[in-house]
Amino acid sequence: MLSSGKGALGHATYERHRPEQTLLYQLIEKHYPALVEQLECQGKNLPAHVHREFEAYLKCGRLEHGFLRVRCDTCHFERLVAFSCKKRGFCPSCGARRMAETAALLSDEVFPDVPLRQWVISFPFPLRYLFAAHPQAMGKVLGIIDRAISTHLIHKAGYRLQDGATGAVTLIQRFGSALNLNIHFHILFLDGVYVYRGDRSPRFQRLKAPVKDELEDLVQLISQRVGRCLERQGLLEQDTESAWLELDPTDEADAMPQILGSSVSYRIAVGPQQGRKAFMIRTLRPLDRPNPGLERVAKANGFSLHAGVSCEGHQTDKRERLCRYIARPAVAIPRLSLSSMGKVVYTLKTPYRDGTTQVAFDPVDFIARLAALVPKPRVNLTRYHGVLAPNHRWRGLVTPAKRGKGAMRPVDSDVVSSIQRHAAMTWAQRLKRVFNIDIEVCSLCGGSVRVIACIEDQDVIDRILARLRETEKDAPARPLLAPPSRAPPETLPLFAGSESKITILNQQGR
Repeated sequence: MLSSGKGALGHATYERHRPEQTLLYQLIEKHYPALVEQLECQGKNLPAHVHREFEAYLKCGRLEHGFLRVRCDTCHFERLVAFSCKKRGFCPSCGARRMAETAALLSDEVFPDVPLRQWVISFPFPLRYLFAAHPQAMGKVLGIIDRAISTHLIHKAGYRLQDGATGAVTLIQRFGSALNLNIHFHILFLDGVYVYRGDRSPRFQRLKAPVKDELEDLVQLISQRVGRCLERQGLLEQDTESAWLELDPTDEADAMPQILGSSVSYRIAVGPQQGRKAFMIRTLRPLDRPNPGLERVAKANGFSLHAGVSCEGHQTDKRERLCRYIARPAVAIPRLSLSSMGKVVYTLKTPYRDGTTQVAFDPVDFIARLAALVPKPRVNLTRYHGVLAPNHRWRGLVTPAKRGKGAMRPVDSDVVSSIQRHAAMTWAQRLKRVFNIDIEVCSLCGGSVRVIACIEDQDVIDRILARLRETEKDAPARPLLAPPSRAPPETLPLFAGSESKITILNQQGR
């Protein structure tokens, strides 16, 4: 977590985030065992990868489970940096870091300085469940969507498929604004076409923004092709009146089908009220005024296609913000609160059109919602298409990194090693870029900071932390290195909003 305070040099300082003080951590620590127990009473269990996700989160950012020792070479001030879990499910800290890394990579090394447009496609409820239970089906569906949109753009520019090409990056989001399972695709397409010119570099030709008629034709075409594709794979059955999933029976002891289905349909997954609709809190009047953004939205057969957000090639800041938006983590801790009735209340970022502003969960059902957001292992959530794909013949010519096929060989004076060309931005560099925090500079004297030890042995960890707690009693003015004792979760009124949550965070010293 980043501190808003100033160091001795007048710049912002870095402080270790303390997940044990957050409401999310306290809820998982207390109610995750209850979820496991309830499922065991039903003869069901969670998959191993879901168990690993929760166990890793409970260790993320905790000094008790290992840390690095960093020291300033000038003033010898030491700091402990706890290990992170690096999971992809619901960890806000690791999700925010991955968001910053993904956005910086796409903005700096992948997207050329040409206009971009965000295409968002969402699916009917049954397909959301299908993609969660059988993620291998997403690859073929995404290929259909990419071919439909890219073909439309190339033909709109007046070229044949062999004479032009476009490019895109897809980030697969698994969550909705109410922490429901909503698998949908955010596709950043180049807002134009690269045209082949023989031996010369491809030329970019910009296109006009799509109109509603174009989107309606596209979404109708996509829905038909996706239906036929899934039918050929034996995952979907269709007749003249309806369509339904045709899935093989799963393990009866597996709890995930129950949890996934409930999360998709906004229903309660576990407990005495299992199967009922989740409690929606409506505090606003229904929005009956027209939405100006609907002019670039089309719907058909449960599919929805939106293409109303774009940015220019010179708007690098907007491009990076857009990349950060589509790569954001699922859970926003400031929107999470606890009511006086013991309900977990999650505030929507944007109210629904029916006036819903919050969703209330039983704590155990809230943990089940988090379990539904955990992707299966080895599921790639970032995909590259067209000229941005790694194996496309023009990738090295159009991307800023100049890596891939078609890239010009460097002259002898500019030769760099393969390791240098492919080196990723470090964690410290990401912090400096995104948050204007320089972890490699001492906040007290401005000297350089380096890692002096990696502590993983549990006996050594316990001895160091015990010694630090004794030292802190004698020197309270020194920055806190060891985690303090945890207080029980605060409670809020049932209709508490974001302002009340901010009050709680202030009371907890955040």
